[in-house]
Amino acid sequence: MIVPAYFEDLLIQSENALPNRAYFIPASNRLDDTAEHRERSDRFQLLNGDWKFRYYPSIHDLTELFYEEGFDPSAYDTIPVPSVWQNHGYDQHQYTNIHYPFPADPPFVPQDNPCGAYLTSFTYAKDEKAPKAYLNFEGVDSCLYVWLNGEYVGYNQISHSTSEFDVTDKIREGENTLAVLVLKWCDGSYLEDQDKFRTSGIFRDVYIIKRPENHVRDYFVTTQQEEDKATVRVRFAFAGESVPTVIRLLDAEDRLIDAAEVTTKEHIGNYTHQAILNIPQPTLWNPEKPYLYTMLVECENEIITDRVGIREIKVDGMQVFLNGTPIKFRGVNRHDSDPVTGPVISVEHMKRDLRMIKEHNFNAIRTSHYPNAPMFYQLCDQYGFLVIDEADHESHGAAELYCGENDVWENHTEHWNEPFADNPKFLEATMERTQRCVQRDKNRPCVICWSMGNESAYGCCFEAALAWTKNFDPARLTHYESAQYRSRKRKYDFSNIDLYSNMYPALETLQEYVDDPESDKPYLMCEYSHAMGNGPGDLEDYWQFIQANECMCGGFIWEWCDHAIYKGKAPNGKGMYWYGGDHGEYPHDGNFCMDGLVYPDRRPHTGLMEYKNIHRPVRVVDYDQATGQLTLHNYMDFVSLQDYITASYQVTCDGALVQEGQLDKIPAIAPHMSGTVTLNVQVPAKGRCFLKISYFAKNNSELISEGFDLGFDEITLENQDDRNQIALAYWQRKAILEDSISVTEDYRYLTLTAANFTYRYDKFTGMFARMTYQGMELLDRPMDLNVWRAPTDNDRKLKADWFAAHYDKAITRAYNTHFVAMDSEVRIHSDLSIGAIAVQRFMTVEIDWTVTVAGGVCANILTKRNIEFPELPRFGLRLFVPENMEQVAYFGLGPMENYIDKRNAASHGLYRDTVDGLQEDYIRPQENGAHGSCDYVLLESDKLRLIAVGPEPFSFNASHYTQEELTEKAHNYELNKCGSTVLCLDYRQNGIGSASCGPVLQKKYKLIDETIDFAIRVIPELK
Repeated sequence: MIVPAYFEDLLIQSENALPNRAYFIPASNRLDDTAEHRERSDRFQLLNGDWKFRYYPSIHDLTELFYEEGFDPSAYDTIPVPSVWQNHGYDQHQYTNIHYPFPADPPFVPQDNPCGAYLTSFTYAKDEKAPKAYLNFEGVDSCLYVWLNGEYVGYNQISHSTSEFDVTDKIREGENTLAVLVLKWCDGSYLEDQDKFRTSGIFRDVYIIKRPENHVRDYFVTTQQEEDKATVRVRFAFAGESVPTVIRLLDAEDRLIDAAEVTTKEHIGNYTHQAILNIPQPTLWNPEKPYLYTMLVECENEIITDRVGIREIKVDGMQVFLNGTPIKFRGVNRHDSDPVTGPVISVEHMKRDLRMIKEHNFNAIRTSHYPNAPMFYQLCDQYGFLVIDEADHESHGAAELYCGENDVWENHTEHWNEPFADNPKFLEATMERTQRCVQRDKNRPCVICWSMGNESAYGCCFEAALAWTKNFDPARLTHYESAQYRSRKRKYDFSNIDLYSNMYPALETLQEYVDDPESDKPYLMCEYSHAMGNGPGDLEDYWQFIQANECMCGGFIWEWCDHAIYKGKAPNGKGMYWYGGDHGEYPHDGNFCMDGLVYPDRRPHTGLMEYKNIHRPVRVVDYDQATGQLTLHNYMDFVSLQDYITASYQVTCDGALVQEGQLDKIPAIAPHMSGTVTLNVQVPAKGRCFLKISYFAKNNSELISEGFDLGFDEITLENQDDRNQIALAYWQRKAILEDSISVTEDYRYLTLTAANFTYRYDKFTGMFARMTYQGMELLDRPMDLNVWRAPTDNDRKLKADWFAAHYDKAITRAYNTHFVAMDSEVRIHSDLSIGAIAVQRFMTVEIDWTVTVAGGVCANILTKRNIEFPELPRFGLRLFVPENMEQVAYFGLGPMENYIDKRNAASHGLYRDTVDGLQEDYIRPQENGAHGSCDYVLLESDKLRLIAVGPEPFSFNASHYTQEELTEKAHNYELNKCGSTVLCLDYRQNGIGSASCGPVLQKKYKLIDETIDFAIRVIPELK
């Protein structure tokens, strides 16, 4: 092996790396835009580009001294930097959530440890005013050895943290050669067991910064607020001799507020100097108005430009306060993830995500589960986000180590902390990971909380890390959810943790915390409402609970985006996104990485739209229809409603617009307060009437344009007859044909014939097997009673019970059938049961059919469920109608798909779409596209219309894919259309919930009705 085995040595986290410092980019002049254009600095040289590269399956296969001067890399391949080598045909992609992808034998990693040898040449121009040269790697997975011009530079690890080396003595004027060896695994990999694709390589920027011989090495900005002024204290550490330094503070209009010389003071840690500036009547930073001052640090031959935000974050009692205002985190967990570039995230990628996050009413981000690139935090300062900055630390795999006969969760948690968290051998590694995160990002006002890491259990290592963090930076909060996982062998110190944190708690668990007199900290859900596939379905309930309880400081949805690898287009034109197991890897966790609010390409899931409207900045909390008094509550924390929104209204009746207009004057409702406006509306005496209030951004901001949709409220209006009159007319339609229906019967079928139709009723199933209307077939297959849905990702725990109950193979049997033929209709009664092979019947059914002479068919269904069986996925009728019945119109909740516990992004109206357009094309196929609170639905072809209507609102799906196909296939691009339009008319479906990684579905959303009384009428007619 050509390098020393530092990668398996816990005593060596780095060699020759410079001490940790705050991130900044120096220049010879003022440089305002370092977040997006740091390359404009004349002291910054980016080394990204095409590098020479060779991959070795094992470090022991690398025998050539590729880093020596004169080495010929012409036989090497070329790879872009930054990138990960798995995206360029080397090694294989692997997604695993918890399990280590190698034997758990710390600090050792597999002897066949893959590695990549990198080489690049660059031209360097020395600057006599800035002779020092510092080489920076902002992210390398998992560790790196570095050489410049054949000379060894150093070693470092911690993948998502910056490695900085002084190469002044090794760099040359003119041509230089940089060599880097990257290993796939190191002892740090045990502490980087995050839920993501495991990738390797130089995945963030590489650059050199030039510095004067004596310069500011580091600085730490802290602020303190008083009633009418703020104090900005900046502590400095110098490299070499201290140099005369002046610090200037300018406001957002570039006016000088204060200036001071940096003076000597007593040593505090590594800091030897300080400057103090005063701001009279300061404008405070907050996520709704992220006001930033400009700080210029001017010394000989160098200017550092930075931004300063004045804000105070603290816990008081059981609440979190920002600038004296109690706040709630409306947060999301965000990984660095892109389907093409993987963890390589450009500034444009960051801005795209941040824009979408802001547009959907989030105010906070947790950098799960590692520090992001430094520009990300500068953008969060600028755009206004509260950030929980998380250290690059997760050892979740230790919770899954073999426990023998005691293989139960309680035993796993008892021993989880033993290998790492409570092992003094890992103290240095834990401290280094914490300090690198804190030191680099300590000057970012957006960072209001330090997180020690994720799912690593608790012990002496984290006690020490928390103590250091609180001592170094007492002005910020601390968080560590995994503190609850420790052995019971000793008492632990939790005094340096500010927030009680938990993942995926049930509402009952939250209530227990609220009621517990020993609860003494704000409760933060650092992960909740797992947004996997079709979901989450419980957001409104959590929002209501958070608002109702002061100690609930909010939460962070898991997570922002689906993780997948883009593999190009399938023959059917669909994008192919691969998840765990698709690459032949072991171990893997399947599609558990597909758990975001947006698809990998950032198309929004309907769950994101659900979140947006639930977290709208304002809500109607009361409307007095008689007086027109509309009460609005401002859920913003810092902005008056009058300054933030405009609003419009619409009154509709049975989907038709009755009245619309603007709310002319939004009152000056202060944050967290309510106010009233008067809105008198015209309400028809009959019909299903709604008042919809829509909210829009009043002004342009960094990310949101004036007029941008912020959400809506929908209010049901009262009148004399609140039934949908169109649906009522369909339901009550009488036959006007002077005709009759003839009925013939054999051992199995009833055949009903009239002038316009011939229907065949199957006495074995109690369903219509064939329906011909005006010479056209209405059914491609016999209709059936339907209890199955393709399991959603949030059904992942429940579906085992469903399969055990054989719901997916349900069989309907009729025991007896009789009919009565009348002048203009035929009535059929059948007694049925629903069961399946190998299990007993789980439902008994009485069904009464009425067939009118015009061809309408009405089903009145009364069922009794065997309560020993699990909740039903759904209950209703399924019809296979001709594929050309593609056009859909319906009155109900839309246009977003919706379910009993996932319907806040939808509003009542008359909607038109196509069957293809109703499909929500989840990457792993599953139940999708339902629309509830539906009064009627119409399917149309060029010649024929089919109307479904009920006396009570129902739910429907229309799709070209069967639920069996959606159940069977692993990817959406593998789906085959069935050749029909599948119309499901449901009493309702089971709720969605978030049980893919959360609590079981709440009882009120379960389809556990012991009896069901459901009626639906199907009416064919020519167009």
